[in-house]
Amino acid sequence: MFDKLENIAQRYDELSEMLCDPNIISDTDKLRKYSKEQSDIAPTVETYRRYLQVENQLSEAKEMLQEKLDSEMKEFVKSEIEESEAELERLQEELQLLLLPKDPNDDKNVFVEIRAAAGGGEAALFAGDLLRMYTRYAERQGWKLEVIDAHYTDIGGFKEVTVSIQGKGAYSRLKFESGTHRVQRVPVTESGGRIHTSTATVAVLPEVEDVQVEVYEKDLRVDTFCATGPGGQSVNTTQSAVRITHIPTGIVVSCQDEKSQLKNKDKAMKVLRARLFEKFQEEQQQELAADRKSQVGTGDRSERIRTYNFPQSRVTDHRIGLTIHKLESFLDGDMEEVVQGLIVADRAEMLEVAEG
Repeated sequence: MFDKLENIAQRYDELSEMLCDPNIISDTDKLRKYSKEQSDIAPTVETYRRYLQVENQLSEAKEMLQEKLDSEMKEFVKSEIEESEAELERLQEELQLLLLPKDPNDDKNVFVEIRAAAGGGEAALFAGDLLRMYTRYAERQGWKLEVIDAHYTDIGGFKEVTVSIQGKGAYSRLKFESGTHRVQRVPVTESGGRIHTSTATVAVLPEVEDVQVEVYEKDLRVDTFCATGPGGQSVNTTQSAVRITHIPTGIVVSCQDEKSQLKNKDKAMKVLRARLFEKFQEEQQQELAADRKSQVGTGDRSERIRTYNFPQSRVTDHRIGLTIHKLESFLDGDMEEVVQGLIVADRAEMLEVAEG
């Protein structure tokens, strides 16, 4: 591990010198590339150098303990040794996590697709609740959220809605949201006061660059139509909304957020590339590890990943067995406790695989 850390530290110093080179400073692409590489490894290098510093302090303290010291000084040095040993252990665990392979999509913007599933109108209302939850969470993170496409229901809520969330680390924090979300509550349409169970599915797709997925014009069918809003009312009378069908896979993407047909087509193409990228990734993963099931981060939409229980004001994430009793604030975007729990569980599993 430490040989690898030393190589990373040397690379960091090399990049520092390169970023002072006038030829690189004047080349925007190289400057961006090397700056990002240095930024990515900076936390590892800082932690490694802190480890070396504490290790040196520990060595000096142990040497001092061999000298003739009065009892008070001896106790002080022993205390320093204990603290340094504990700090070294903590830093070593942190370094092991930092050396785990990073998901290349973690820093990307995302598309979040929410669809009403079992439960009819109540499922559509729940889909609306989930959209608000992610909107408020994005606001708390300082991210930008845009609605790409939405299909409303007459009673409110959505049959399906697609949003773009733009912000550093959006995918790393939202990728575990993919799956089936279940709600247990008394629907507004229920006169008898009975609790119903409804579901909505969530898919989180990283935004991909054009070079990562090739899409050929001959494989596309592009249709235009008038955008619509809640209740089916016409938003405009021009054919600004765009629907793109990828003929080989049958994937269909719509966008009606912008008044410009060109802008809608551009956004729809981004969503299409993200869906195709996800499809290709899933096929590769199935080929490489068809029988492997991961407790965290599978994105398997057939599994129930979380339950929102209104009578008990309870949110339970079934993958990590975490239950919190603050449903209202959770649906208001206060999701960090569960998000962090999922991230920690995912890292622990990766570490177990790496050590095993």
